[in-house]
Amino acid sequence: MREPAKTFEDLIVWQKAHLFVLSVYRLTRSFPKSELYGLTSQFRRAAVSIPANIAEGFRKRGKPDKARYFNTSEGSAEECQYYLILTKDLEYGEVSELTPLLEEVRKLLNAYSQTLRTK
Repeated sequence: MREPAKTFEDLIVWQKAHLFVLSVYRLTRSFPKSELYGLTSQFRRAAVSIPANIAEGFRKRGKPDKARYFNTSEGSAEECQYYLILTKDLEYGEVSELTPLLEEVRKLLNAYSQTLRTK
């Protein structure tokens, strides 16, 4: 059994989400300059929102507050799923490594959210 997390950085879901953000930033560096205020900005914003909301929700006291922040993270993860599809379809970059990482983040978020709802 794992020791309870003392900070949001101890959460595996946050660690994986942070890795996803770093990967998104690397990927979007090569996007066309015409996308700087379009897809590049939107993709980065949605990716950053995932671990940022996990971090913010970590310190919330009540389960409904925690659940709300994790739900926001789940929504941002879904948004990123679309941006991965769009990136691939526009042939802006290779997403084969990011797709399974995001899927893992989505599964972890779902499990954490379910635990909050049932405890």
